[in-house]
Amino acid sequence: MQPETGACPVRIVSRRMIQPPSEEPVLDIHLTPWDLRLITIDYIQKGILLPKPPAGVAGERLVDALASSFARALARFYPFAGRLAVEHHDGGKTIAVLLRCTGEGAEFIHAAAPGVAVADIVGSVRIPPVVCAFFPLNHVLGADAATESPRLPVLSAQVTELADGVFVGMSLNHTVGDGTAFWEFFNAWSEIHRDGEIPTTRPLPLPHRFFLDSCPAPVRMPFGELRHIVRRFERPALEECFFTFSAASIRRLKARANNEIMADAAAARISSLQALLAHLWRAVSRARRLPSGQETSYTVVIGCRGRVDGIPAQGYMGNAVVFGKAISTAGEILDKGLGWTARQLNRVVASFDEAAMEEWLHRWTREPDFYYIGNLSSGGGALVTGSSPRFDVFGNDFGWGKPVAVRCGTANMLDGKMTVFEGPERGGSMSLQVCITPDALERLVADEEFMDAVSMPM
Repeated sequence: MQPETGACPVRIVSRRMIQPPSEEPVLDIHLTPWDLRLITIDYIQKGILLPKPPAGVAGERLVDALASSFARALARFYPFAGRLAVEHHDGGKTIAVLLRCTGEGAEFIHAAAPGVAVADIVGSVRIPPVVCAFFPLNHVLGADAATESPRLPVLSAQVTELADGVFVGMSLNHTVGDGTAFWEFFNAWSEIHRDGEIPTTRPLPLPHRFFLDSCPAPVRMPFGELRHIVRRFERPALEECFFTFSAASIRRLKARANNEIMADAAAARISSLQALLAHLWRAVSRARRLPSGQETSYTVVIGCRGRVDGIPAQGYMGNAVVFGKAISTAGEILDKGLGWTARQLNRVVASFDEAAMEEWLHRWTREPDFYYIGNLSSGGGALVTGSSPRFDVFGNDFGWGKPVAVRCGTANMLDGKMTVFEGPERGGSMSLQVCITPDALERLVADEEFMDAVSMPM
C-alpha cells in the first residue's frame, strides 16, 4: 500500500515486527461509533526531529536500543500490537469490526537519509517533500488494516537517520486511537528509552471502550463487507507550511480578540487557541480570495475525556472527540474582525451538549456515517483543525536532547487541513502545519498581517 518513493533520498535499511515482551491473553476490544467512523481515513502520522545522538550511539546500536524501548512501550499499550478483525453477523447482512489483541506486533523500520540535514527540514516555513518519506504506511486507510492480506499492523514506527539528526515518525490506525492516545504512547516510549522506566505517576492506559447502556457492543454495521464503505479519492496538488507563533504573539492575538468583543457583556472569554485559529481563518479566507458572500466553515475538535460521564480524563485509549463546525461568510469573517471570528469558534466549543452527543451515538448504530478525505474540504471554503497544543511534543527527549521540531506526514492531506501543536517555547507558544492549494499558500506567506504574528524559522 505504500507508494514508490522514486528518487527519494530516504533508504529503508531494515524492517522488523516488534512484539511486546510480556504475553497478554488474547482480548477482543469492541470499537465504538467514535472509532468506527474514522475507519475510512488515513492513519495518524506525526513525528519529531531530534538532534544528532552522541558519537558511538548511531547506526544499528541506536536503532536496536530504540526497538527495545519501543517493545517495552508496547507492553504497556499492548492493544497496539494487535490487529483489526471483521466479524459477520445476521447471516452475512451486518459486520462488526474489533481490535483483536493478539500480540502479533507493531512494525519498526530503520531508514537512512544521509543527504538530508536538520536545516533542510526546519530552515524554511515550507515543508520539503522528503518529509513524507519519514513515515510508514502512507495513504493507507484504517479499513485496509482489516482487509489487506497479510493484515497490516495498527501501529508502525520509522527511525530515519539524517546527516545531523534523527527523525522518529509514527503512524497509528485512527480507528484504534486518537491524538491523545498517540502522544501518550510516544511519551511513554521516550521516557522508557531515556529513564529506563515510566514514572509510576503516569496513568495506566485503559483499553476498554465507552458504550451507552442502550447501545451495547459489538456495533453491527449494516454492510455485508467492509470494503463497501471504503472510498478512495484522487489526491489533489497541495503544499504545506509550518508556522510557529511565540507566546508573546499569542498573547497579543488573544488580547486583541477579547478587546474587540469587550462591549458585549454576554461574550465569553476568548482562549489563546481560539484567537490563533481565528487569525488563521481570516488569513486563509484572504489567501483563497473567497467572494464576500461565499460560505466558509471551520471544523474544530472537542475532546470528551473528563467531560462525558463514563470516559475518564486520563488513560482512555480509544477515540473520544466530537467535531464542531462554525459557519459564516467570507465577508463576515473579514469585515467583522478577529474578535467576532474567534467568538464563532468559542460558541461552537461552548455548545457541546452531552445529551446531543449521546443521541448521535445511539443514532449512528442504526445509520452509520463515515469521514471521507474527499468530502471534508468540498467547496474550497472549509478549514479543519486537528491535534491539540496540550499534547506533550517537546517532552519527548529520548536521552540526547529534546526535539528540534515536530511535523506531520501526508496522512489526510486536504485543502484546509490545519494541525496545531504546542510550540517549542515554554509559556504558551503554538505551531500550525497548514495545508492548502499552492496558489493560496503563496498568498498566505506574503500576507503581512498574518506573517507579522509568525516567528521566523531557525
